[in-house]
Amino acid sequence: MAARKKTEIDRAAEVRHVIAILRKWGIHTLGQFAALDKEQVSSRLGSQGVQMWERASGKSTRLLKLVQPPEAYVETFEFENEVETSEPLLFMLHRFLQQFSVRLSALYFVAKELKLRITFSDKNSYEHLFKIPEPSNNVEVLFRMLQTHLENFKSESPIVAVTLEAGPTKPVQQQWSLFETALRDPTQLSETLARLTGLLGAECVGTPVLEETHRPDAFRIEPFSWHLPESNSAADVQPSPPTFALRRYRPALRASILLAENKPAHVRAAELHGQVSAQDGPYVTSGNWWDRNAWARAEWDLQLSNGTLCRCHSTGEEWQVDGIYD
Repeated sequence: MAARKKTEIDRAAEVRHVIAILRKWGIHTLGQFAALDKEQVSSRLGSQGVQMWERASGKSTRLLKLVQPPEAYVETFEFENEVETSEPLLFMLHRFLQQFSVRLSALYFVAKELKLRITFSDKNSYEHLFKIPEPSNNVEVLFRMLQTHLENFKSESPIVAVTLEAGPTKPVQQQWSLFETALRDPTQLSETLARLTGLLGAECVGTPVLEETHRPDAFRIEPFSWHLPESNSAADVQPSPPTFALRRYRPALRASILLAENKPAHVRAAELHGQVSAQDGPYVTSGNWWDRNAWARAEWDLQLSNGTLCRCHSTGEEWQVDGIYD
């Protein structure tokens, strides 16, 4: 590679040298250069001058380099009339998927993602990227994904155009080990998640992840990941000490608690009630005092007369039962 680059640099230097000589001769155009005698050019400028003279006179031939343009899997359709229902839109999307299936299969590709773009009459547009959990060319499987998403889609303006783009990839072939498992039908799971997202909202469907805070029961919802975490060996897994498990109520139960000497003496809530036989607390905690998510609470662990262990907390004068211990 370095030798080839050096050759190109030397050739460019020779060309500049020949051009400088031609300018001293008073030759500034290709016509003036082509009018010179070829033998005289060869004797004075050498082989590089002859090559330049043949190009200027149109007597040299250069083979074209075949460049394969990148294949674009994009289909667009502009409706003659404004569309206000999903049926014409789904009809065109089904046709797009059929064309994608034929074109991708001819090159031994499958679709790994779909990008939908909808243009409205007010010049605004809507875009959504569909990540396919298991790349496929199955038209019905891909169409169900689009149909599920568009079932709960609403717009303020009619639709005038639709564009669908497919991202190609090689088919995935993976051999699982003896103790590894895969999803039986990733596409069906994706469709189920899409329906749940449409009914509950994206913020309510996903994997709960604990937040880095001391606020009790603080977590956020992250989208599901299709990649399984790396399994740890048995030697890396440390046995956890035995402890009580708190079975939380979500949301926490409103409770009415009778105090005796500023300590809970009786609990009454929707799921449990009874006399308090033992208590431990209060554990006063607070956080996020620097922003609008500030919180402060006092927690108690209570044992009722019937043997139930529960945790409750107070925020001011309001009491709630967080859960019971198993």
